[in-house]
Amino acid sequence: MTDSSPLDVLDPATGETIASVPGATAADVDDAVRRAARAQTGWAALAPGERARQLRRFAAVVDEHLEELAQLEVREAGHIVGNARWEAGNVRDLLDYAAGGVERLTGRQIPVAGGIDVTFLEPLGVIGVIVPWNFPMPIAAWGFAPALAAGNAVVLKPAETTPLTALRLAELALEAGLPEDLLQVLPGRGDVAGEALVRHPGVAKIVFTGSSRVGRRVMALCSDQVKRITLELGGKSPNIVFADADLEAAAAAAPMAFLDNAGQDCCARTRILVQRPVYDRFLELLEPAVESVRVGDPADERTQMGPLISRAQLERVGAYVEGARGDGGTPAIRGRAPEGPGFWFPPTVLTGLSPEAPAACEEIFGPVAVVLPFEDEADAVRLANGTEYGLSGSLWTRDVGRALRVSRAVRAGNLSVNSHSSVRYWTPFGGFGASGIGRELGPDALAAFTETKNVFISTEGTDR
Repeated sequence: MTDSSPLDVLDPATGETIASVPGATAADVDDAVRRAARAQTGWAALAPGERARQLRRFAAVVDEHLEELAQLEVREAGHIVGNARWEAGNVRDLLDYAAGGVERLTGRQIPVAGGIDVTFLEPLGVIGVIVPWNFPMPIAAWGFAPALAAGNAVVLKPAETTPLTALRLAELALEAGLPEDLLQVLPGRGDVAGEALVRHPGVAKIVFTGSSRVGRRVMALCSDQVKRITLELGGKSPNIVFADADLEAAAAAAPMAFLDNAGQDCCARTRILVQRPVYDRFLELLEPAVESVRVGDPADERTQMGPLISRAQLERVGAYVEGARGDGGTPAIRGRAPEGPGFWFPPTVLTGLSPEAPAACEEIFGPVAVVLPFEDEADAVRLANGTEYGLSGSLWTRDVGRALRVSRAVRAGNLSVNSHSSVRYWTPFGGFGASGIGRELGPDALAAFTETKNVFISTEGTDR
């Protein structure tokens, strides 16, 4: 396909069009990759210290535009303003962190007989980064910051609905003095620009964040060229509450564990598993905590939850809740949301479902959680591992031994005890199973954008 029709960007809080940007074609992608390859050669040849200095300048320029970037994120993605400011700061911090790794991206000297053996970590070349709409600004940086630090060039395709912050970050990179064409942003349709980027033989690696369905398609396309790939996909994360937990703390923390970003988060703890002896008491504590969440204008400093991204997403979430009713589920707790323009859905907690019901095991990507009872530790682990996903999760207990046992038994890439933390830029992030392949962030992030080269140098003389 060659469709290059403009992409309309809507404000999710009002449904109004706030911008229109050109859609990239396959030819645009080809041109961008060729220009990126030329820019990458000079970038990789820079002394590591100079590359680090340029990335730090980029971080400083982002820091000067934090409020501008945050307001863009509020308007195009519907994020509450406090979260949007954190996300802009996360881009800055990740650039600084990646810059610190440039001069520490070292190989090894390996003892061998007859000489010395050394390894080098060589940049891959051009990296394709495909970004979702739920966290468009920070996830873009998760890909481009370590890729650039490791000596690569990046062609980034933002989601069709949220291209504005990515385009602005590319402008700020040039303002900071990064070489032209080193970081390019190409808005476009997934089946046009996205597929062209994945298929392009000049792209050495694809970093994709999105649904498991599309991730499987990306993986299949990359396999034709044995192309490297990192996939960060869906989730249906458990929040396990044991009877010995601090129930008040667990119930107070549970709402924002699945309502942050209106539930449009692959780490959202949307399966709340509660040990049966405290099941009723937990629901009593959870109800006022959910009902008190303030849903409304994302630009209002007091707002805790904003709108869904689009009408299509609103209809998807509503269909899951209606389907749950047919499966015997009950909306036991229902919060409030604005009426009228915009894509609003109230916080909702479902009970009475079997663990196999679609709403209990499929990713809804909205402000909906399911509460399921469990009997004992083994039953909790069984339920926690009862979906195809394995991205994140939480467990609440006062028993340190149980916390360690369950953490080892639950198949998820990111777990949190007595809290709901998932993502820190200085620790690795990724999932098991259908939640993806590979890890992002953390101390090894730069190495994931390199190829290891081994060199043996003989120290033994030769007869002449």
